[in-house]
Amino acid sequence: MQKKSKIYIAGHTGLVGSAIKRKLVEEGYTNLIYKTHKELDLMNKKSVDIFFREEKPEYIFLAAAKVGGILANSRYPAEFLYNNLVIQNNIIHLSYLHDVNKLLFLGSTCIYPKIAPQPLNEKYLLSGYLESTNEPYAIAKIAGIKMCQSYNRQYNTNSIAAMPTNLYGPNDNFDLKTGHVLPAFIRKFSEAKKNNAKSVTIWGTGTPRREFIHVDDMADACLFLMQNFNPTPEQNELGDIFLNIGCGEDIELNDLAKIIAKIIGYKGKIKHDLSKPDGTPRKLVDVSKLFSLGWKPKISLNSGIKSTYKWYIYNYEK
Repeated sequence: MQKKSKIYIAGHTGLVGSAIKRKLVEEGYTNLIYKTHKELDLMNKKSVDIFFREEKPEYIFLAAAKVGGILANSRYPAEFLYNNLVIQNNIIHLSYLHDVNKLLFLGSTCIYPKIAPQPLNEKYLLSGYLESTNEPYAIAKIAGIKMCQSYNRQYNTNSIAAMPTNLYGPNDNFDLKTGHVLPAFIRKFSEAKKNNAKSVTIWGTGTPRREFIHVDDMADACLFLMQNFNPTPEQNELGDIFLNIGCGEDIELNDLAKIIAKIIGYKGKIKHDLSKPDGTPRKLVDVSKLFSLGWKPKISLNSGIKSTYKWYIYNYEK
């Protein structure tokens, strides 16, 4: 992939896509194309086909998706399954038809079984039952991986997939109903400090462990994979065309809440709503495959949360 290669970023306004766009601009890539949802409905195959014929992208970062936390997944399971399947099916299939050089499909570590050995190795895919709270989204992402694998095997395309662990950073979703845990914590504690609230309530027991990686590190890893990871025929046959992206360390959500409270300066109590679900007990990914290729994250959790909180204050509080 050259600096002047025509690169399409699908989902460039979201958390993942915007980070990839920032990274490519920072690294000097000058021929980037992207469309808003109003300009291009990725669920409309005809429109996507016309876009491919007119723009002729050479490389694609497929970051467009319907995403959300536990509450959003439980309320809108049909949309999480259908919308994501249609979007990725259109782009992956049309990438083949229009001879795209290489495609990177972005998924999620929710593809792994709820109860699986830790850390989660890529070989654990389809080895057990999924976590029920995000099963529709996970099934869609699994289908995306298998579609990339199948097109590579049958049509000799060059599609790879990356499964990031929990992401956070600029352009995250801080909505308390639909956002993920870390941005939701930032908003909860920020508002509690602003309103002088005596306590903040978090879902469940707070004992589940989660791994977090800053979205800018994730974008750096995606560019690295686009440049350096090209599956062999043997890897395609085995389905070995995707890698985990993470930092290799996890943290208990209770401890995460305390760190965020300290960074924000909130000194009230932290309470638990035990009527709410915990979700998967632990999610730590095995990043040995990615690390063996020569990539490592650069942003610590503490500094990442500080910069994300500053971004939140500037874009939401003001």
